[in-house]
Amino acid sequence: MALPDPHSHRDDTQPTVEHLSWDVRADFDSRVLDAVAELRLAGARPGPLDLDTRDLEITSVTAGDAELAWELGAPDPVMGSRLRIELPEGAGTVRIAYRTSPGSTALQWCLPEQTADGTHPFLYSQCQTIHARSMVPIQDTPAVRFSYEATLRVPAELTALMSATTTSVSTSGDEGVYGFRQDQTMPSYLLALAVGRLDGKEIGPRSIVWAEPSVLEAAAWEFAEVEEMVTTAEDILGPYAWGRVDLLVLPPSYPYGGMENPQLIFLTPTLITGDRSLVALLAHEIAHAWTGNLVTAASLDHFWVNEGFTIYAEREITSRMVGRDLTELQAAVGRSDLEKDLHYLADRPELTCLRLRLNGVDPDVASSYVALEKGYLFLRAIAESVGADRFRRFLRDYLDTFRFRALTGEDVVAYARAELSEAVDYDEWLFGTGLPDDAPTIVSPLLDAVRAVGQTVPDEETAGRWSADEWQAYLAGLRAPLPAELMEELDARFGLTTSANQEILRLWLLVALRSGYRPAVPATIDLLGRVGRLKFLKPLYDALADDPETRELAEECFARNGGRYHPIATTVITARLAKAAQAAQGEQSA
Repeated sequence: MALPDPHSHRDDTQPTVEHLSWDVRADFDSRVLDAVAELRLAGARPGPLDLDTRDLEITSVTAGDAELAWELGAPDPVMGSRLRIELPEGAGTVRIAYRTSPGSTALQWCLPEQTADGTHPFLYSQCQTIHARSMVPIQDTPAVRFSYEATLRVPAELTALMSATTTSVSTSGDEGVYGFRQDQTMPSYLLALAVGRLDGKEIGPRSIVWAEPSVLEAAAWEFAEVEEMVTTAEDILGPYAWGRVDLLVLPPSYPYGGMENPQLIFLTPTLITGDRSLVALLAHEIAHAWTGNLVTAASLDHFWVNEGFTIYAEREITSRMVGRDLTELQAAVGRSDLEKDLHYLADRPELTCLRLRLNGVDPDVASSYVALEKGYLFLRAIAESVGADRFRRFLRDYLDTFRFRALTGEDVVAYARAELSEAVDYDEWLFGTGLPDDAPTIVSPLLDAVRAVGQTVPDEETAGRWSADEWQAYLAGLRAPLPAELMEELDARFGLTTSANQEILRLWLLVALRSGYRPAVPATIDLLGRVGRLKFLKPLYDALADDPETRELAEECFARNGGRYHPIATTVITARLAKAAQAAQGEQSA
């Protein structure tokens, strides 16, 4: 027995899933999927087949007409339950009939009032990190890639989408019946579905943006540069392998900025500002089509293999589109987010390594900017050492060499050492805690000008010329606590507490809360009631919970809104509030 992924029951001495045929009925009344999963196996042979599940009600397991012996193991709080199937001679496929749980950690069943339009319910999935197993019994590890086809039955008034090509649409009674097919192989975390009252609008030769009707026009304008981003990415990374690049704007409860599902990128509505100032995140998700979707981290112990390369590629794309100076401002904000996470993880330094060892650890709770921003700085350090042109050639060769494969961090470093042996101290970057002393310095004239303002209030002429990126870099550079007079003047001059740009608002509220600026408290409570994006929830709940005067408000806010968040967000914020409460008890007993 060999279990190479600490978050999966998959045994790499057993057969491997190579294709999923999935028949699903979405039951909005019961909040479950009634489904049949047929798994075609590579290397099929008699003996056990172990699959990952979480809270699935298995009703039958068959091969052809034969019932198979199966056993559902005791649930593990992180990994879920192992489904062990005994394969007979000649069983190349297995068919599993089951129902999901209303509490499936992959699925959020939104009530109409949780959507933008407020008229129809909405269902969407989020399988990353290890949540596909709560939606389908599968080898839920990024080391296993499979193609899939699906039939999705939904209420007739709703539209269904998946991370695949739509092959058919029909009506049967009061149901819409949608067919999908994904011919490229992909890991389970990229399996995605969405069902809601959706309209679509073409915004490029290979792109439709989907959204609720009231959001569609704003989304179409905001993301109209998608084709330029894809062609720029192709120039840097090579041909795009997935056909279409469709986009879906989800309800405000969506826990992430975006998700790189093949052919259907998920996006948060918090990106829609009316000025395209936050669309670098779309470049990030597009870059994942290569770095993550084509070359994939073998497990979440190596998550930087996905995210570090993607941040690097994203910033290469945006530097060509908007210029290096603005991209450096974005990198400076990323560095600030990383430093905040390094501070938060001071009592868990092992989680600040690129090479993680997450046995028994919930990967959602352990998630931080380390994989993204430290991973980016690692690659940037190599590029600065060997030169940009040489590193670009290395990156293209890397993507071509390992296409459709899963790699460990050690695999990546071995390849880099062979190609770029003299570049950096690879072991320090991969295994060391925190940031190396010689981590790259982010430099640009725009950033220098913002930093020159320092911890003071910018004059109105200077601030009037600032882009959203410059405002973010300025706010990220403020070091709380700051004097009350400075906070009051900033807010009075620039209306930061009511900013419509939610990234600017996030950064302002964070420094305001850490400075004891009380007008920020109701604005924070309001924001936490409107959005479910973890980039906002984690630091803002932390700031409220760390202050004895607002600690109870944090608990009350979460009690009121936790049911509106995606299950992943609920798990993460529950853990962070528990950590804050434990720290507070320690202070009281000290």
